[in-house]
Amino acid sequence: MRKIQTAAFLFLTLLAACSTVPPSVAPATATCAPCPACAACPAAAEPVIMPPAPSSPPAFSRSLQPANWSDLPGWSADDVAAAWPAFLLSCRGVASKPNGAGWKRVCDLARAAEGKSGHDPRRFFEQHLKPYAVVSGDGATSGMMTGYYEPLLQGRRTRSKGFEQAVRGVPDDLLTIDLSAVFPELKDKRVRGRLEGNKVVPYWSRAEIAARGESLPGKTLLYVDDAVELFFLQVQGSGRVRLADGSVVRLNYADQNGHPYQSIGKALVERGELKLEEASMQGIQAWARANPSRLDNLLNTNPSYVFFREVANSPGGPIGALGVPLTAERSIAVDPRSIPLGSPVFLATTQPNSALSMNRLVMAQDTGGAIKGAVRADFFWGFGKEAGERAGRMKQSGRLWVLLPLELAPK
Repeated sequence: MRKIQTAAFLFLTLLAACSTVPPSVAPATATCAPCPACAACPAAAEPVIMPPAPSSPPAFSRSLQPANWSDLPGWSADDVAAAWPAFLLSCRGVASKPNGAGWKRVCDLARAAEGKSGHDPRRFFEQHLKPYAVVSGDGATSGMMTGYYEPLLQGRRTRSKGFEQAVRGVPDDLLTIDLSAVFPELKDKRVRGRLEGNKVVPYWSRAEIAARGESLPGKTLLYVDDAVELFFLQVQGSGRVRLADGSVVRLNYADQNGHPYQSIGKALVERGELKLEEASMQGIQAWARANPSRLDNLLNTNPSYVFFREVANSPGGPIGALGVPLTAERSIAVDPRSIPLGSPVFLATTQPNSALSMNRLVMAQDTGGAIKGAVRADFFWGFGKEAGERAGRMKQSGRLWVLLPLELAPK
């Protein structure tokens, strides 16, 4: 894959701008009463807060409003200690990010406190961080919360009967064009394309990639047995494939063709094939099983196509956009334009298809092409069938609070 930085691509605005990460789920409500304020914490074994050193990076201010700990519904009831390992992973990942200097003091204190007698994660966060309510541009404090997971597929190294769906690596002719060197305001945007003679044109759509088949330049990593499961692997952005000998291969998102993500569930609803409440991942899978001859046409309504890379299998979760393993039920994907990657976030929503409250501390460790807007998150449920069942049903209303150190207080 080649990257290009040059003013010669001014006219590339004709190409579709795209996210650098895949869409992370969307299939398929919630108001929580605020809890009373927590009682004042006793003198702690945590280090005393020192005046923050001057911070460098600009803070995320347009979508964050100061809040109090008592505003976070269920904060005092959550098992905050369960999120502590994920927080330490965030500290590792955020160190190389633009806001890493603002986290250094707090992360150093966190590592020093780890394993010490009397260490209380809840008290640590209350002493060293401050909550900020996430608010959308129109002033809304509630938004949509969906779920995603890491699926398991069945596959082979070579094409064989029953295993004919190609899992593709990044094509050799895919260009990633970064215009930020010329237009700094476009630092969150990249465009994809390919060369046709001496002209850059949009990269092939999903339908065009399928039509080109093995003539697409680049490596085919594996072949799997189910087209709709492969589609959802692309939606999730990562997954595992079990081979004939029982070994398991892990796949991570590598790149995307530059076309915008379009929901196939929405397409089925608009066609009258499914009711809105049926357009979950499970509902789409059931439709696919009942309509195999129409499946390709449905999948091609989403022109976006995700390419993968093979990574070593490990017991932890998949690697998210922050560069650290995701933690089941403690990691979320966010829009990094509104919520800085690596930040702890308190999520107040409900269980999938339920009014039962689900309020917990999570870490913003991933992003997704379908995750757009300030009050918007994708909740990582973990690996396997049960996680997939929950993720596929989740489409809830919810609220978010970002926890930030004093050094990164919005101005």
